[in-house]
Amino acid sequence: MARRRSSRPASADDLLTELGRLTAQVLERAELQQARVELAEALQRDLLPAVLPACPGLRTAARYAPARHGLAVGGDWYDGFRLPDGALAFSIGDVQGHDVEAAAFMGQLRVGLRAVASFTDDPGEVLRRANDLLLSLDAELFATCTFLRFEPGTKALTVARAGHVPAVWATADGRSGIAWEGEGGLPLGILPGEEYPAAGRRLPEDGAYVLVTDGVVEGPTFSVEDGLAEVERVVRALVRSGPEQLAAEVIKVAELTGHTDDAAVLVLCDDLTADRER
Repeated sequence: MARRRSSRPASADDLLTELGRLTAQVLERAELQQARVELAEALQRDLLPAVLPACPGLRTAARYAPARHGLAVGGDWYDGFRLPDGALAFSIGDVQGHDVEAAAFMGQLRVGLRAVASFTDDPGEVLRRANDLLLSLDAELFATCTFLRFEPGTKALTVARAGHVPAVWATADGRSGIAWEGEGGLPLGILPGEEYPAAGRRLPEDGAYVLVTDGVVEGPTFSVEDGLAEVERVVRALVRSGPEQLAAEVIKVAELTGHTDDAAVLVLCDDLTADRER
């Protein structure tokens, strides 16, 4: 039976009561959303490194931007750590999805990469073993990744890619480009036995080597090539500003591309000042 609406006009008390009820609902929802955001941010902070390694002649910085919809946590990551032989290792990558499952999977992959890198000095072998690890987990998720090894003495970089977008480099004298080292391999977790050939280059003298996830360079109105060109423009213009400002400005390219997924940036800068002081 349908309910009849009261023909009695609403009184001031009725309006105040309804307004109070609606206000309480809004506050409850806001508090719940804030709690979810704080939980997501805390989880992301715990999954990403608090500091990155550095050494004389090298300065580093990184940034992470959460997804602009859904839970503010995802599968993009960056990492850096010192290897047993004194070299430094850096990685950046993107696990499929932007939810808690992707974030947890990303944490497993980061730990796996660190463990494997302790036993081999070949970034390609690191990715090959990480690929085997992901396939053994039967998680039905995949990840793109760039893994590189940095030699402090020579500033040589050895780089391997697994379906990941290439890095961008620039020098203080105005040169810049896209680092298309090697063909790379498929994303991790797709095909057993995939190979990841490594390629070598040197950290650009008095310059920067900048790695990003596709959340920075690809979007509804931008191809990966267009996004990389925009990152190259930013890096070339600000290469003298240092790694912190570079990372902060490069992550803003994600706003231009219209991408709503999470995004990460990792910057390695050559420090000639430290070289001269040694």
